[in-house]
Amino acid sequence: MTFTLADLVARPELRLSVTAGAGALDRPVLAAHASELVRPGQWLQGGELLMTIGLLLPMEAEACRAYVEDVRASGASALALGLGAALPHQSAPPVLVAAAEAAGLPLLTVADEVPFIAVTKAVFAARAAEQRAALENAFETQRRLTAAAASGRGLAPTLEAWTRATGVPVVVADPVGRVLAGAAGAVGAAGGAVDAGLPPGAEELIRRVATLQASAVSVEGGAYVEVQPLGARRLRGVLVLGGEPGAETRLLVSGLVALLSLELERRHLADEPERRRRAALLGRLLDEEGSAETAGDALAAAGLALGAVRAVVVDAATPEDAAEVAAGLALALPGGLTRTAGGVVEAVAAEDTDVRELLERFAPGCPAGIGAPVAPEAARTSLRQASGLLEVSRRSGRPALAQRSHSSRLLLGLGERDALAGYADTVLGPLDVADPAGELVETLATWLDSGCSWDETGRRLGLHRHTVRNRLDKAMRLTGRRLDDGDDRFDLWLATRARRAAL
Repeated sequence: MTFTLADLVARPELRLSVTAGAGALDRPVLAAHASELVRPGQWLQGGELLMTIGLLLPMEAEACRAYVEDVRASGASALALGLGAALPHQSAPPVLVAAAEAAGLPLLTVADEVPFIAVTKAVFAARAAEQRAALENAFETQRRLTAAAASGRGLAPTLEAWTRATGVPVVVADPVGRVLAGAAGAVGAAGGAVDAGLPPGAEELIRRVATLQASAVSVEGGAYVEVQPLGARRLRGVLVLGGEPGAETRLLVSGLVALLSLELERRHLADEPERRRRAALLGRLLDEEGSAETAGDALAAAGLALGAVRAVVVDAATPEDAAEVAAGLALALPGGLTRTAGGVVEAVAAEDTDVRELLERFAPGCPAGIGAPVAPEAARTSLRQASGLLEVSRRSGRPALAQRSHSSRLLLGLGERDALAGYADTVLGPLDVADPAGELVETLATWLDSGCSWDETGRRLGLHRHTVRNRLDKAMRLTGRRLDDGDDRFDLWLATRARRAAL
């Protein structure tokens, strides 16, 4: 409980009197400080009871108001004037009382028999007792949290014990943002029921925490949301706080994170048999001789009914890392169909799953290939595509996605940039020399991309079809090629694509 001016005035041994600002005695007192400066504000940090005997206290109204304003602006809780027969003042000067009332700053008087050190000792003793009580309360709350965590009943008892003790609603979610447990039914400090859902804005913070593996805070719209990562070596989940912890509560957050992390690690180990079962199901789905019926059975056993799937292959480098990546993907992918082979992870996902986002969370920086959507019985074909794209992913530094319209780009991505540029220059060099502006190369590339259609090329370039034909005739004379020769046309097409890939 915070020590206030009212608590200080209530101590009979201090014989303090309230001369001004009696309506603001609920202010907390954090310290007591004595000063005879006429501008003491710069030496204060806020929350102090500033004591003075008024040795240099100005008696002019304007100067007195400036003195009081300086004290108020510093954040001081109150001003205390020492009175005594041998001191400058035997009662509070009316000009000081008026200035304090106008500024809304409580003004106390200290009797002659009470030294300032007695007031200082009282404040610091009360602060020490306050901190001791907070520490004892923290230890007791931590004991209750530990007992709840040791109950063997999962996450909810720990979260409910936390909310009852602190009034701060909390939720545990997995790295994808799905709620695992919350303090549903618990009653916060204000007496209201606690919502166990994710607070607004938590989803974006969870994405940030999953990427950076560090805590994140948002105060958007005045609503405080904090997300803490949970887990030992890997991210197993997140703790979402739907309110700002106070100074005392903040001491307990790290303990809560540790207890919840232990529970999620225990869950991870307990789920190993289920991951093995789903790895076996994936093996059935990828069987070389699998039929549509077999594939349907494997998906049904995983709780899925999908019309199309796509394979994912991740090179996690080591078997240990592969096991962690597979466990993360198994958590996030519907059906959880993943398996490992050495340092490589293989998985099957529904066609509409945002696989790239999941790879950013669970396999950041790892080469990954994503196969094209296929019927479940053809999952092995998608797996071969995904495996073949690992080298493309290594070179590009991001997951490579198989797309029917970009197959040539993926193949060209396997070549060295200098080699591609050299090949393109060999075939297209005569056009570059004759036409530095690049119109001939552009017209040739557009004609090849449009299915060798004169009219479509003219439409795309805004040219008459005869202009297109004239340019291509010139290009063929310069290169010594023929448009009606399949090999020549393929060389020209490959050269234009290689030049784009090398740019």
